[in-house]
Amino acid sequence: MTSQSPIQIAAFYHFQAVPADQLASLAATLETKGREIGVKGLVIFATEGMNGTIAGKTREAVYEWLAFASDLLGFPVFSPKWSEAPDFPFRRFGVRMREEIVTLGKPEVQPLPPKSKTHLSPDEWDQALAQEDVVVLDTRNWYETRIGTFKKAIDPKLEEFSEFSEYVAKAEIPKDKKVLIFCTGGIRCEKAIVEMHDQGFENVFQLDGGILNYLAEKPNQNFEGECFVFDNRVAVDQKLQPSLQYALCPHCGQPADQDISCLRCDIDAKICVTCA
Repeated sequence: MTSQSPIQIAAFYHFQAVPADQLASLAATLETKGREIGVKGLVIFATEGMNGTIAGKTREAVYEWLAFASDLLGFPVFSPKWSEAPDFPFRRFGVRMREEIVTLGKPEVQPLPPKSKTHLSPDEWDQALAQEDVVVLDTRNWYETRIGTFKKAIDPKLEEFSEFSEYVAKAEIPKDKKVLIFCTGGIRCEKAIVEMHDQGFENVFQLDGGILNYLAEKPNQNFEGECFVFDNRVAVDQKLQPSLQYALCPHCGQPADQDISCLRCDIDAKICVTCA
């Protein structure tokens, strides 16, 4: 008897203009196609592009939807970050329309060209981290940074990404200092680096492909802990496998690793530090 093949999960994004008057019809077409193929996941769709994570029983199924989306929208071929799980990390498939595909709160911010000199590969990132006079800035939310981050990283303690601009404006970081920024898959940094440039920071670099790309090449090195993901896996470990340590807290929905046994229903569960 053969074991079931692992579910294939792809995280991806692309910034490219989509006509506003076609957004709704395109979203409906994309959602219908996903359900026909049998993939599950969540895709954020806006006039500035697309951002999503989808899962399928095979990579071929996921690639089929990605190719369909690229052809339909006139996007280049997606180069997703891959991971695996024993089960689907999503219950259904949906395409949701938003004002931004990552919410900085400034739709007018336009990312730099892809693969510009400000994008560092995992090897280049490690070389930059080894320098003494650098600032390392985590652009993710506080509950993400709490379960894993890079060595030397500053945690801005954001509730949401829209607070990043205010944080940068108030942070006492010299504007000529070399700053390294990172996020889960790279998309936040695409806007964060432009925002920092607009505020006068001259020497900012981002981790290309984010933590997911780094862990694919360099597990158990400069990233410590696990990486939060926005699906039922809660987090992935150093090998990009679903977390065995964290679950979603049933009280507040944050990552939880405190084991308890309910006295009323006699069920073992995990709750977060705050709710413990």
